[in-house]
Amino acid sequence: MARYVVSQLGRFLLLMMAVAVVTFALVSLSPVDPLQANVGQAALMSMSEEKRAALAAYWGADTPMLERFLAWAGDLLHGDLGMSLRYNAPVAEVIASRAANSLALMGVAWVVSGVLGFVLGVAAALREGRLLDRFVCGYCFVLAASPTFWVGLLLLMVFSVRLGWFPGFSVPVGVAAADVTFADALHHMALPAITLSVVGVANVALHTRAKAIDVLNSDYVRFARARGLTRREALIRHGLRNLALPAITLQFSQIAEIFGGSVLVEEVFSYPGLGQAAVTAGLGGDVALLAGIALVSAALVFTGNLAANLIYGLVDPRMRPVRRQKEVADD
Repeated sequence: MARYVVSQLGRFLLLMMAVAVVTFALVSLSPVDPLQANVGQAALMSMSEEKRAALAAYWGADTPMLERFLAWAGDLLHGDLGMSLRYNAPVAEVIASRAANSLALMGVAWVVSGVLGFVLGVAAALREGRLLDRFVCGYCFVLAASPTFWVGLLLLMVFSVRLGWFPGFSVPVGVAAADVTFADALHHMALPAITLSVVGVANVALHTRAKAIDVLNSDYVRFARARGLTRREALIRHGLRNLALPAITLQFSQIAEIFGGSVLVEEVFSYPGLGQAAVTAGLGGDVALLAGIALVSAALVFTGNLAANLIYGLVDPRMRPVRRQKEVADD
């Protein structure tokens, strides 16, 4: 186990290095001019050359990319993610202030989509070829082909504009942050969480259905049915453990997809999370903030995959990481 943890730690460090280099290079090479994006074309043209030079030095536009990356990487080794020029605050503070909102939104959507997708997939497999199975498959195919932002806009028009059940924004308007209650926060987070959940159900349900059908057609389930068990009883007693491993894989692989979908959902609902901050940083050329968010998202996805590997060992002891030992044969 110690060797396995050390190897995973090495992979994590290599992943962080690769994400930092690629993100910094892509943002630096993008055609977005940070001066024009944040000041405006008209205001920039009306400035003097000295003012433009001062702003270029402030944003680092006149510094070579390699020099800026080495300076940023040196600060990163000391735990400093840099300064967000867009928000005029340290990157660590910006991420910390918005991480709780994004993690709450993604956590609710992750749990709901996983549980609901698993239940729908098993139910569709038990009713293969019947009305319920066709309904679940049609629902999943439509949502799998629908963009997340389109689903968010549709739910916003129906449940917020038309019915008025949920607010159109993710934070109370005209209310101080200290006066926002927990119930208000849940009420404003409901519609974005529902959007992420209904979209994430499709992938889990379809894969669970396919695996459940394979289990139902296996020899040991046929033997169980020959002993008098129904399809549902045979699946519950003998097939759920075989469905557990692919379900865990799908559930933890959903972390990356949910994080990507949350970027669009947060923009649609004006949700103050990491996704909205990433879009703001990308449009404004804020390299330090975007690189910091990329590192946090990569760490989140890596942690999810590592947790899945460790849970595999709890479900199936044969998949636990063990140390290989050399066997010495006695003559």
